[in-house]
Amino acid sequence: MLMLRQVQISSFELFQSPKQPGCCSSRSVSVRRTRLYRNRSGLRAMDGSGLEKLYLGMDFGTSGARFTVIDEQGVIRAEGKREYPPFMREESMDWVSSWKATLFSLLEDIPITLRSLVSSISLDGTSATTLILNRHSGEVLCQPFLYNQSCPDALPEVKSIAPANHTVCSGSSTLCKLVSWWNLKLPNRESAVLLHQADWLLWLLHGRLGVSDYNNALKVGYDPESESYPSWLISQPYSQLLPVVQAPGTSIGNLKDSIRRQFGFPDDCIVCTGTTDSIAAFLAARATEPGKAVTSLGSTLAIKLLSTKRVDDARYGVYSHRLDDKWLVGGASNTGGAILRQLFTDEQLERLSREINPTVASSLDYYPLKSSGERFPIADPNLAPRLLPRPNSDVEYLHGILESIARIEGKGYKLLKEMGATEAEEVLTAGGGAKNDKWIKIRERVLGLPVSKAVHTEASYGASLLALKGAKQKRGL
Repeated sequence: MLMLRQVQISSFELFQSPKQPGCCSSRSVSVRRTRLYRNRSGLRAMDGSGLEKLYLGMDFGTSGARFTVIDEQGVIRAEGKREYPPFMREESMDWVSSWKATLFSLLEDIPITLRSLVSSISLDGTSATTLILNRHSGEVLCQPFLYNQSCPDALPEVKSIAPANHTVCSGSSTLCKLVSWWNLKLPNRESAVLLHQADWLLWLLHGRLGVSDYNNALKVGYDPESESYPSWLISQPYSQLLPVVQAPGTSIGNLKDSIRRQFGFPDDCIVCTGTTDSIAAFLAARATEPGKAVTSLGSTLAIKLLSTKRVDDARYGVYSHRLDDKWLVGGASNTGGAILRQLFTDEQLERLSREINPTVASSLDYYPLKSSGERFPIADPNLAPRLLPRPNSDVEYLHGILESIARIEGKGYKLLKEMGATEAEEVLTAGGGAKNDKWIKIRERVLGLPVSKAVHTEASYGASLLALKGAKQKRGL
């Protein structure tokens, strides 16, 4: 008998609507497609009209993007991924063109027979990746500030207005990026609007400029407890650039007619507010009890712990997102899969991992980073990578790096406990690193906690749950 995995409604109930909106006042490149899967179950969920309803989520991570289409029961009907195409502007990556091309490539990758059944769309993006646009034309006014980019020039000013050790008191915060841009005193800066990566990509789909969600808006200073921008931020001259904030998974409006006609989506397909990539991964893992944690092992390492107490301290890169009456406490380190891919091919990672004995501790001590700078559990923009000495054995070297990343993860969970968060009792793993069973066993030994692979490991699945949440709310269910 075929059983369908049931959606846990509590995953949707974690997000509550804010009390108030909280805002004052190229060239053609072929995009490589990888992996496409379609669930062939004969069981289908129908709405009152007798037509099946599907829900699309997309994840825009640091190195590529994914989509997942689910049905009403949470069963995956299709999924796929794309690498970001290498658009270049002079000597630097043109991220705006690359993200936009990837977005529409993902829409095209969805099987055409499923597109006409998609009822709602949501997506996630990397936290604190920031764009500044002309409020009237939508023109991007500068190169995006990436998630790990630091603006130390703005930090003294931000620290002078924000409470001590606030989440924004970090050079990589969205607010520091906004202040740094504002202080350039460019013409017509008053007519600009700030968006996060997820906000901007969703704007391309719905066309309503200036809408964000309260997960992405946290690092620009939005207070998820009062559900508003604080007075110390509203009083600043650049506060007019701040977006309107809604709960993740809230319907913004219908999919633009031009996109609907081009790709064959239904007339009533809606677009919903999104979230950050690590929160989407947490939602996908279905960790709903205090003490449950999710580590996302993608290009970077992000940890999220469900806690009964809110913890925020910019000195250590620690911040909390509100989830109903609980808090999602955590931080994101710059270590992770990106440095592994720099040192090893995928084939090498798979082959060498098979030879590692995860029960034996490695004596090698590294701090694996692609470049200088760390956010959590150490907030130091000048922290240098430590990848030497390199032993003759590649197996030993990989073992040492995997174990060193696990130690950084362990320091992160220890820090959260010391700061008063609910103690971690179990860790679920999401992201590409969840596929490495030897790494999971190493982490279980280093953390001293049960560690397992989440049933759903992709953030795009969490984004599809937000799309389902928004559709249910729209239908009054």
